[in-house]
Amino acid sequence: MKSFRRVLRLSLRRRMSLLGILLSSLVIAALWGANIGTLYPMVEVVFKGDDLPSYVDERLAEARVTVEEQRVELIQLNDELDELQQRAKTAIDADTKASLQQKINTTTFEISSAELAQTATKKSAEWLSWAQPWIDQSAPRGAFPTLVFIVVMLVGGTAIKLVALTINLMLVQYVAEGTVMELREKYFRKSLHLDLDHFGQNGSANLTSRLTNDVAHIAVGVSTLLGRLIREPLKMAVCLFGAATVCWRLLFLVMIVSPLMAFVMQHLSRAIRRASRRAMEEMSSLYGMLNDAFGGIHVVKSFNTQAYERARFRARVQAYFRRSMKVALYNTLARSSSELLGLTMVGLAILAGGYLVINQQTHLLGIRMSARPLDVGQVLLFFGLLIGASDPARKLSDVWTSLQRGIAASNRVYEIIDEPIRVTEPTNPVHLDRPHRSIEFKGVHFQYPSGPMVLRGIDLTIQHGETIALIGPNGCGKSTLINLLCRFDDPHQGEVCFDDVAINRLATRDLRRRIALVNQRTVLFDDTIENNIRYGSPSADAHDVVRAAKLAFADDFIRRKTPDGYQTMLGSGGVRLSGGQMQRIALARAFLREPDILILDEATSQIDIESEQLIHRALETFLENRTGIMITHRASTLAMADRVAVLDLGQVADVGTHHQLLASNSFYRSLCHSDLTDAA
Repeated sequence: MKSFRRVLRLSLRRRMSLLGILLSSLVIAALWGANIGTLYPMVEVVFKGDDLPSYVDERLAEARVTVEEQRVELIQLNDELDELQQRAKTAIDADTKASLQQKINTTTFEISSAELAQTATKKSAEWLSWAQPWIDQSAPRGAFPTLVFIVVMLVGGTAIKLVALTINLMLVQYVAEGTVMELREKYFRKSLHLDLDHFGQNGSANLTSRLTNDVAHIAVGVSTLLGRLIREPLKMAVCLFGAATVCWRLLFLVMIVSPLMAFVMQHLSRAIRRASRRAMEEMSSLYGMLNDAFGGIHVVKSFNTQAYERARFRARVQAYFRRSMKVALYNTLARSSSELLGLTMVGLAILAGGYLVINQQTHLLGIRMSARPLDVGQVLLFFGLLIGASDPARKLSDVWTSLQRGIAASNRVYEIIDEPIRVTEPTNPVHLDRPHRSIEFKGVHFQYPSGPMVLRGIDLTIQHGETIALIGPNGCGKSTLINLLCRFDDPHQGEVCFDDVAINRLATRDLRRRIALVNQRTVLFDDTIENNIRYGSPSADAHDVVRAAKLAFADDFIRRKTPDGYQTMLGSGGVRLSGGQMQRIALARAFLREPDILILDEATSQIDIESEQLIHRALETFLENRTGIMITHRASTLAMADRVAVLDLGQVADVGTHHQLLASNSFYRSLCHSDLTDAA
């Protein structure tokens, strides 16, 4: 619930819209009760062949006569009470005194009842006297014209209520969608800053599921809370207030089942919240399974594992189906319970009200229900108002279910938003001039949270303007070293320094502005070629983009082999490019950034010889007076490096030139020969 309150704080920023929701809900509730209230004049006035002015005149005359009769009755009762008190003072016998005391108590009770009845009659007379001029002026004469008048008022009130309802629903939707829009932006902003291992452990499918499925549940929860959870209780309150004006004691009697309803709904709400959270977790697993199957479709088809994937999918879908059915069961139980208890309340009202009207009584089970006997119109109005209150109560059971789902979803979303991040910004960042003089890894140790120690005391210095290659077997820590340099994570021990300043003292944006990274897996976005090259350098113009593309030997194929040149769309809906073409676009993107450090992580491992040669020519030109760091096993790429660092078991095993290591390091020789064999 704490997370959902944080969502509501986002909603509270739209104060004017919330005020509009409240005012329109009040109008809807008032007209809901007023429409039900038309039942009384129909029964007591129209169906008895009377009209409103005549009815008010008759009732006012009856009230004045009744007030006079009650005044006389009170005088007689007070005289009788005085006489009984005098006799009790002079009585000697104990039995006589007890009998007289009992009569005194009875007479006192009758006086209280008569005073109560007189007060009620006087108030009724006062209200009728106040309303009489208005009714005489506006209400028609005759039974049928009065019926027409009531129906017109009913239809007009309903029309106004529907206009208010339309405004209410639109305002609720505006606030709910605006709130989840802010929440999505907040969630996405935090997701982009999460540690890389978080993506490795939970996968983007889990993050996507929370951003889409869970946030959709939150939107429903917010719209439910601001819509029905304000509107329906107000409608119910108006009806209960109307029923209380008819006979508040009778209303209190029939409300005796409400604590039981609250108890049942409280227990069901906890069950709904738990079941909803488990259903959302199953949906996240389903997203992950789909991500694996669609992302690895080449493997699925080539290994003929379609049947296996269908079985996995069926198992996930069935698990989600079972969770969803459990939520549906609790939802049905909540709705059925509220409807049964609501009908029980109305049934009690019918029994109690029917007894009072049929027998013209004011007491039930020895308890006074009203000052004077209720008439048929009053009881029917009481029943109608209770039924009018039971309809919002029934809808509130559905509201409660949606709200519990929203609460469960908000907990899952805020788990990500509140996720602690290991890489934090320095309080007082240090500014370094560009370019740097050297990069130093000083005794660097690193271990992923759910894995073994990857780096065990790395010591390595890279001078500015130097190109160094990193080589080693899989898992030796090459990519981890790059991740630490880009500050995707911080070492557990030791430091990564620029000019003897630890990079955790630099602003992250300042650090990464110096670096351009080209990975083995080229990432192109669903946009034009020009915008893909400009990505990360928004201030670059079209001439800068073309210049970077020419430097990366990409301009020729962009102009000659794509349908719209630099405006050709890439991505899922665009043209397909070869691996070498994609790498050259990625290289142009890095060149446009004008970095001090260019990092190539197996960037040429899966491209053809022609593309590799073009990339090598581009790098020879671009890396002049820049630091180059290459992770590669290709001998042709290693030969470009000024030095090669051999990594093994998380340590620097050897450092030298390509030819020096070929001559002196058998492990390096075996790695290079393995690459040559693979290439052959």
